[in-house]
Amino acid sequence: MNEVNSLSSAQASHSKTGSHYLDDVLLILTMAVLAGCGLIYEYLLSHYAGRVLGIMESAIYTMIGLMIVSMGLGAFAARKIACAFKGFVWLEITIALLGSSAIIIISAFIGATQILPQLVSDTFALPPDALPRGGFFKDLSFIAFNSPYFFGVLLGFFIGMEIPLIARIREEIHQKHLKNNLGTIYGADYIGAGIGAAIWVIFLLSIDISEAAALTAALNVLAGGCFIMRYWQKLNWRKTLVALHLALVVMLAVIYQHGNSWLNQMNNLLYLDQVVYSEKTRYQQLTFTQRHMGLEQGDIINFYLNGRLQFSSSDEFIYHGYLVTPVLAASARQENILIIGGGDGLALRDILKWSPENVTLLDLDSQLLELFKQPQQHLPKALAQKVANLNELSLQDPRVEIIQSDAFIAIDNLLSQGKVYDAIIVDLPDPSHPDLNKLYSVNFYARLKQLLAGDGIIGIQSTSPYHAKKSFISIGKTLSAAHFPQVQQYHDNVPSFGEWGWTIAAKMGASPLARLEQQDQLTVPHHWLSLAMIKSAFVFPKDFYLESEQVDVNYLGSHTLYQLHQNAWRDQQGLNEAHLQK
Repeated sequence: MNEVNSLSSAQASHSKTGSHYLDDVLLILTMAVLAGCGLIYEYLLSHYAGRVLGIMESAIYTMIGLMIVSMGLGAFAARKIACAFKGFVWLEITIALLGSSAIIIISAFIGATQILPQLVSDTFALPPDALPRGGFFKDLSFIAFNSPYFFGVLLGFFIGMEIPLIARIREEIHQKHLKNNLGTIYGADYIGAGIGAAIWVIFLLSIDISEAAALTAALNVLAGGCFIMRYWQKLNWRKTLVALHLALVVMLAVIYQHGNSWLNQMNNLLYLDQVVYSEKTRYQQLTFTQRHMGLEQGDIINFYLNGRLQFSSSDEFIYHGYLVTPVLAASARQENILIIGGGDGLALRDILKWSPENVTLLDLDSQLLELFKQPQQHLPKALAQKVANLNELSLQDPRVEIIQSDAFIAIDNLLSQGKVYDAIIVDLPDPSHPDLNKLYSVNFYARLKQLLAGDGIIGIQSTSPYHAKKSFISIGKTLSAAHFPQVQQYHDNVPSFGEWGWTIAAKMGASPLARLEQQDQLTVPHHWLSLAMIKSAFVFPKDFYLESEQVDVNYLGSHTLYQLHQNAWRDQQGLNEAHLQK
């Protein structure tokens, strides 16, 4: 009899051990999955906040910092939850709901604050110059644009509860204090977070942000569903919990299917003109808007990257004319040209008018390149025709070699191949992001100098000398620090941008302006620019460079130019604290 009891006791003990092993596997795996989800939520909100606020680096660091602090507060708050089993299921429902809908809610809030002044103006028949933008409307807009941080804090708070609750659940299952409980759970958390980061970079970055949010939230729902099935007897309101999970599944499917179109419609409220096309690439948000100007004038097409205007069909020929014409007119030859950026093909269009033998174009975003190279295949028919008319399908020209790569890396390959160019044109967006800052550095310009022929010329778009004066001057000083002996700058008004500037330099010999002074007319005429206009563009207001000694050179890793640019545009937008105090 004792032997039977002993055998039965052993079998029960073995069964109990096996059950605990299954529980541990489930809980540790769940912790790893949820850690990955938590990190992805951080990235999603940081990414979106950066696009909304236009200050990607600051937004990312602020969001991650706020979420980490909130997670700590959530960990403390988890002690107040009486039943860890019930608390965990409700927690995953809450996180899935917030994580999947936060960006849509933020977008709707921002869109509403943008149209509210116009609605008030229309209601009370206010004149256009009396559109209410200050006071309450300004404060409401400020709150809306910073609402991603609120949702980041909220999500971080709930995510922070997950580790303490799972730790408590493991100890309740084992009915004892587990010596290495927290170490095991934190190990799963770190590994899961690392896997989540990899999934974000490899997969989620390339899909729409609403789809990424829905897929991530689906993992929270799955974790909650598995937990309910395993610990059914320990839960109350079981049918309600199952119904909520099923409702969440339906909601996530709807968000996955329609979320991006909703976001586009709400984001479109941020633009003055009608949005006719919008697409997210791996690197940026592409947006085309259209303004109808009547039958005689036709439509104006504007193109934006991450909400920043890149060109307007009404005056892009002025910007690109100044970018290209002085450089090629001052160059001894125009046979072999290098363009850094310029994926829209507009600068390339102007270059091809100089009959070069070869043009190499470096741009990072393959989707942007393909869109402007084959607009008929990617854009609505009417828009595609307008884009084709603008860039004259220059990217399809057989003389053009397109290299889809990070220019910072690609120029090393060109140097190793012994490439030499008669002229180099740098047509990059403003240094509004740390990744762009390196392409305005001494290191980058010094390597471009090695690619330039001895009598060659380099030209660089250099932001606004009026709105971002120190940034403009810093680009010129940085080019000089890269040992270009003849660096000059010029400027003119581009109506869509305001006062704009460019930097030009010769590798050796006479300065670019001196070379232009020797000419009577442009070798290749421009329908807008004249040689006299170009020469006069080199003249600046009195004392413009008086304080240039106080402007720093932008060395690689210094972020000098990025900070100068951010501070300048914050001043213009009224976002600096000092400006607000005035």
